[in-house]
Amino acid sequence: MKKLMLGNEAIARGVYEAGATVAVAYPGTPSTEITEFIAKYDDIYAEWAPNEKVAMEVAIGSSVAGARSVVAMKHVGLNVAADPLFTAAYTGVNGGLVAFVADDPGMHSSQNEQDTRMIARAANVPVLEPSNSTECKEYVKKAMEISEEYDTPVIVRLTTRVAHSQSVVELGEKTAYELKPYEKDIKKYVMTPANAKPRHIVVEERMKRLSADAEKLGLFSIEKANNKVGIITSGICYQYVKETGIEANIMKLAMLNPLPLEVIKAFAEGLDEIYVVEELEPVIEEQVKAAGINVKGKELFGRQGEITVRQLKSVFGMALPTYREAQKTPVRPPVLCPGCPHRSVYTVINKLKLTVTGDIGCYTLGSAPPHGAIDTCVCMGASVGMAHGMEKARGKEFTKNVVGIIGDSTFIHSGITGLVDIVYNKGVSTIIIADNSITGMTGHQQNPGTGKTLQGEQTYALDLATLCKAVGINNVVTVNAYDMKAVEKALREETAKDAPSVIITKAPCRLIIKEKWPVYKCSHDKCVGCGACLKLGCPAIQKVGNKVTINTALCAGCGVCATVCPKGAIGKEEN
Repeated sequence: MKKLMLGNEAIARGVYEAGATVAVAYPGTPSTEITEFIAKYDDIYAEWAPNEKVAMEVAIGSSVAGARSVVAMKHVGLNVAADPLFTAAYTGVNGGLVAFVADDPGMHSSQNEQDTRMIARAANVPVLEPSNSTECKEYVKKAMEISEEYDTPVIVRLTTRVAHSQSVVELGEKTAYELKPYEKDIKKYVMTPANAKPRHIVVEERMKRLSADAEKLGLFSIEKANNKVGIITSGICYQYVKETGIEANIMKLAMLNPLPLEVIKAFAEGLDEIYVVEELEPVIEEQVKAAGINVKGKELFGRQGEITVRQLKSVFGMALPTYREAQKTPVRPPVLCPGCPHRSVYTVINKLKLTVTGDIGCYTLGSAPPHGAIDTCVCMGASVGMAHGMEKARGKEFTKNVVGIIGDSTFIHSGITGLVDIVYNKGVSTIIIADNSITGMTGHQQNPGTGKTLQGEQTYALDLATLCKAVGINNVVTVNAYDMKAVEKALREETAKDAPSVIITKAPCRLIIKEKWPVYKCSHDKCVGCGACLKLGCPAIQKVGNKVTINTALCAGCGVCATVCPKGAIGKEEN
């Protein structure tokens, strides 16, 4: 049976066919759908973990217990998971252990363009990279086999285009896999210095053996041409090269770490000109050059963003396609959704002229016009630590005008320890937890605060207010995010205190509310065109001539526009 599948869906199918038992992840675009698709297979246990480090640790534990195990994350999530991964490379595995890591060239939904292959090289972990959905499925099974045969975790590296593009996949049968017996082995699994030193030697020997076995394992392919031009590539870049229609000898690498250098040397013999086509860092290029092979690469293609077919054709000296000039349309920047509970919070923040250390989530859009209410955004959880850092740099008086803002899922992910740091080191920072009852940015995944598992089953819901008090925050205030007077009162009072505070602005994401909400309209008789409501940046509010009109098809009924209107021109539409 054949089926058209997203790369992420094909990965999930590969996990099923490989006979995996446990799958763990923290959602992060472009990797999120992998675990959501895995959860549809009833005989695989799948869960959302609080963060990628915990996800990796759960998968490692499952592997040591004898199960084939997988973990999924985006590239910056690998930073969070790096600590256990680096040491798991030393311990090795029992059941196969595969990590799916999705890079984001072009930064479609990320704060940087880091290259997973660089981390894998530092960790001495093998990397496979598929170029289409069929390979996504098959490389999962290949990665499992390599993991168990070579006693190592394996990374399958995706990029946005492979993860989110579709191609035909032939479905196979599930592998009959029995859990491997668990045997206590202190020298293998307890990484004290005395045990880790000999394991490091094992790691180095393993990588040499993998490189030498690349041909036996079928981890590359070569397409011959009747000329002296060669191209070394992998992943989605292989598809771009093929789309150019160039006549060249093409080596497509399936394994990016370690590189099969002896095979690459053989490929290069007799070629006059060789290009390395890879996105982001010159991982292949630098190693190939170090092996004494003269190639062209980043000096032609650059390290930023995605490679395009047009760019390749230009470099290869091929005729460029001509396009009819597209009609110019206004650029629509990303905005908070109609009815978003973060909008009213940012309106109050701007009114109070506060400095805001921000974080990763939907609420990061508070940095965009018309709000411009966020001063910093670095990584998950950074808002809490950075607010504390500002206080220690500039003093408590400065901090009375500083707040950190973090979402509920992000706070659970990596904000709790920052809050502990504030209390422990006698800080006075005020932190806003923007609790919209879901992991919104990546598509409404559950988290420990929602009271539901990945499968939607009821479970314990983490009480954020109680947690904050437990770590030593005595001043914890919970307010309705839409109640702007309450938000303002809380901000004024808590930032003035000579003690740390947490304000939980609570209201569910409008997109997860099932019941019907009221719709608001603007009376043109009362509207004076002052633009107070337009400053909210709500997509449902439009200015037509000198008056405001509310698009009822977009209105989510939050009522914030009615709150800010000084003339009382906005109210609920009567049924």
